[in-house]
Amino acid sequence: MGDGTRRISGLATLQDAGPEQIAFVANLSYLKSLHVTRAGAVLLHPEHARECPVDHLELDNPYLGYAQLSRLFDPFLSRPAGGIHSTAVVAEDARLGVGVEIGPQAVVESGVELGNDVVIGPGCVIGANARIGTGSRLHPNVTVCHGVVIGERVILHSNCVIGGDGFGFAHDGKRWHKIAQLGGVVLGDDVEVGSCSSIDRGALDDTVIGNDVKIDSQVQIAHNVRIGDHSALAGCVGIAGSTRVGSNCMLGGGVGLAGHLTICDGVQVTGMSLVTNSIHEPGVYSSGTGAMQNAQWRKNAVRFKQLDDIARRLAKLEKRNQ
Repeated sequence: MGDGTRRISGLATLQDAGPEQIAFVANLSYLKSLHVTRAGAVLLHPEHARECPVDHLELDNPYLGYAQLSRLFDPFLSRPAGGIHSTAVVAEDARLGVGVEIGPQAVVESGVELGNDVVIGPGCVIGANARIGTGSRLHPNVTVCHGVVIGERVILHSNCVIGGDGFGFAHDGKRWHKIAQLGGVVLGDDVEVGSCSSIDRGALDDTVIGNDVKIDSQVQIAHNVRIGDHSALAGCVGIAGSTRVGSNCMLGGGVGLAGHLTICDGVQVTGMSLVTNSIHEPGVYSSGTGAMQNAQWRKNAVRFKQLDDIARRLAKLEKRNQ
């Protein structure tokens, strides 16, 4: 509702937006700022339209509207293709689609296939026989190892490594012997991987990340892990080898999954939880204790150590009273 000819130059918060910027209301805790905003327009739910003093666009999901609008102002997405930089090293037999951009000091090895409109940022290394699908974009210094398959519209942020060796070693009683990691990594379409995250190649079979999976920064995904479509992993998640995570799962920051587990579809694990057993029912799962004053935590830690003894004494009392 309002002036359809208004010029908009960017996005900002309700508190900071000026007359040429759009703001949004997705969290009710910010409603108090709506009444005093100077934004040129606001994205909001219809139930809050009467409270808005400026032009507005009513949406059932204002946050989704903000997400879609934000892409129009992303300079990385809107800049023109730069072609192949003179310092890039591209193998003669690499196959490049239309509109491919390869930045300074990037290396594209033999047998690589790059789809249309792929962007390879400065300093990236694309290993032999890797394949990257149409519209995918690699920020500077990404490493895609040999034989990795990456789908369409994938975004890989700086310093992530896709397809490094899995953590596989055999011990003879005295020392470790490396196990060659002979599998690969397959990323589906619309995957995003944050900076400094690692997805290891499989030992024999591939590590597989489904479509529309979102992976935050500093995440470790070990060999032969499989993650279903539309799942999301927050920062510092660690998943040990051969674990299966279903579709539409959400793992909070710092969650750890032990190896060889199965996590069914629709599971949410809250931050800093440790999962050591498979989960077969959808729902929200947590472990650990929340933060408290140190003095209280120290008292509780003593009680934790006493729980087994208390349980044994209680069992004896119950047995006497039967």
